[in-house]
Amino acid sequence: MITQPARLTWIYALWGALLGLGLAGIVWAPASWLAWGITQASQGQIQWQDARGTVWSGSAQLVLTGGTESRDAQALPSRLQWTLTPRWADLHIQWNANCCMTEPAKWHIKAGWSTWQIQASDHTSTWPAALLTGLGAPWNTLQPDGQLQLNTQGLQLQWAEGRMQLKGQAQLQLQNMSTRLSASQPIGSYLLQLRGSPEGTPTPSLQLSSQQGPLLLNGEGQWVGARLRFKGEASAQAGHEQALNNLLNILGRRQGARSLISLG
Repeated sequence: MITQPARLTWIYALWGALLGLGLAGIVWAPASWLAWGITQASQGQIQWQDARGTVWSGSAQLVLTGGTESRDAQALPSRLQWTLTPRWADLHIQWNANCCMTEPAKWHIKAGWSTWQIQASDHTSTWPAALLTGLGAPWNTLQPDGQLQLNTQGLQLQWAEGRMQLKGQAQLQLQNMSTRLSASQPIGSYLLQLRGSPEGTPTPSLQLSSQQGPLLLNGEGQWVGARLRFKGEASAQAGHEQALNNLLNILGRRQGARSLISLG
């Protein structure tokens, strides 16, 4: 006959074993779990394939696709590595891609009472524009090529009571861009700037400008809530109108020699 103290000992031992297994499952959770979450959250457009390691420290092959039913797919030239370090109400993220970064990027995510904050370290990285073709239309038609240099300075996103505030800035330099829709190659280099404010703003501005090349692009807009409102135009330098005609038809609504671009 099992006595009451012996029965309690077995119960405590069972709970201890289950707790230990649970903690081990968290600590050694496979990287494939995180990869699955990324795929679901992005509706299949961002995929971490061949994930290795754990949720907390691992690597995967980054692939952009047009979605779960799309045949378009483009992989990053090298694997993506990450490290997650959880702390009380904080999460430190460090990630790197040898093809595109000279040093790891660092993000700090902090959770508060009905607030979230993401702080990105000042960082510069360079990505192949051809990666965008994996996202499907219109990128698979444009077939862009060139380099995308991303630079962040004091970038911080904060959500409080359903509202977003942005501090700092990010700029994307589109360098020596080309497309199969143009007989003139390259079509040019451009600068896309996202600007917040020192104290944070719910309506960060977006500005597009041309730096060089026969295709001229310019425009401006704002993020309002979760929507981007942007208006711009595209045109060709003198002597390049015929070579860029097909591309201008794709970029927006034609109005004479210009193509009007409107989002949101």
